[in-house]
Amino acid sequence: MGAETGTGTAPTAREPGKWSVFSVVAIGVLMATLDSSIVNISLPTLARAFGRPVNGPLQWVVIAYLLVIVALLLTAGRLGDMFGRKPIWQAGLALFTLGSGLCGMSSSIGALIAARALQGVGAALLMALSPALLTAAFPATERGRALGMNALVVAVGVSTGPPLGGIITERLSWRWIFFINLPLGVLGIVLAARVLPRPLGRAMARFDLPGAALLALSLGSLTGALSFAHDLGYRSPVLLAALLLGVGALVGLVRHERRAEAPIIDLRLLESPAFRAALGALVLSFLALFGVAFLTPFYLEQLRHLSTEQSGLMMLAYPLVIAVVSPFTGALSDRIGSRILAPLGLALAAVALLVLGLVGEHTPLPWVAATLSLGGLAQALFQPANNSALLGAAPRDQQGLAGGLLATGRVLGQSSSIALAGAVFAGFGGARAGQALQQTPGDPALVRTFLQGYRGALWVSSACALLGALILLRHARRALPS
Repeated sequence: MGAETGTGTAPTAREPGKWSVFSVVAIGVLMATLDSSIVNISLPTLARAFGRPVNGPLQWVVIAYLLVIVALLLTAGRLGDMFGRKPIWQAGLALFTLGSGLCGMSSSIGALIAARALQGVGAALLMALSPALLTAAFPATERGRALGMNALVVAVGVSTGPPLGGIITERLSWRWIFFINLPLGVLGIVLAARVLPRPLGRAMARFDLPGAALLALSLGSLTGALSFAHDLGYRSPVLLAALLLGVGALVGLVRHERRAEAPIIDLRLLESPAFRAALGALVLSFLALFGVAFLTPFYLEQLRHLSTEQSGLMMLAYPLVIAVVSPFTGALSDRIGSRILAPLGLALAAVALLVLGLVGEHTPLPWVAATLSLGGLAQALFQPANNSALLGAAPRDQQGLAGGLLATGRVLGQSSSIALAGAVFAGFGGARAGQALQQTPGDPALVRTFLQGYRGALWVSSACALLGALILLRHARRALPS
């Protein structure tokens, strides 16, 4: 298949090899996902370098990157559908590389935050259009395999970020966690010019600037509120104002898009039952499983008294299983479809979360690692199959928008997961008990309270995974021929 096939015109005479396209896309995906996690491990070093506490402005080094991404993902997808995916993707890689260089040269915390925001603009363009580029390059019979390989790249980026960042920061300088992107970015820019197919001619369309502004305001406010919910407190006036602003902007966006001549989001895409089911299940999957990555380090460090390094190595079990298994499950979904694999993955996730909630103070650590691995297997079964179904349900001329919705659902699910898991954990007293256990380790009452909070959060997450599986099964039954 040639890229940009959504225009309905004939493909270009010379099509690139599908794996050549994958290799170029993988460079951008790896850079964007690596920088979502590599900075976290270096925050204490940044605090010393700039003379700032770890909280406050320093948090925005991480948050600014994520907020810009989620605010621009759908707009990036729309731009790709309008002007061609190749030039928009190339612009994203160039902006990300430029932002990386500026991050490494930053002399103040304000300059670093601004450069991270620029990185976020580039990452939004890359993340929104990468699934569409892969979908166009691979035939429908290999879409799951390609998206499974893409999931491998994402898992490698997320899992190697913390250990790689720690090694670079310790051996060189924090600046090199950004400078390592420069040779990768230059290589990607050169290869993209040669490998990615040229966009075909397409009708001119107006850009919906009011819709893009309302979209950025709504998603940025909601994601920011969810990201800071645990720190601000769930009754904070600032948090409530941000939520109200986000919801109000979202309502205004829907009303505007229904009247807009060229909407930033074609709401007709959401009329597809297959697309809605896949998108809803995607959000619920991250709502269920991302909380594990947020809460389990507290269990390992505060209750089991592992070091940060030991805890990090334990947590690697989850993304490493995703990285190893996803290419195979993606290929399997091409053969048998998503109707079995996607709900099976979420059902397995519900079981893994239920079992992980049963751990105690003396549960063997290999058992904990095995349960985390089971959660990784669940994601490896679900993600390639469900993502293939989601993109397959979208018209070819809306693949950029579909990819943007996919990435937006992932980020919103992750943010919501932290807010939900943190609220349940704190509501049962787990957060206070974990802090107290640092002073009085092994106190039976504190251990019991901590485990109640941890168990409650994981079991609520398990219910979210089960709900996602039921949504997919319900849609599959309705789609069967009578």
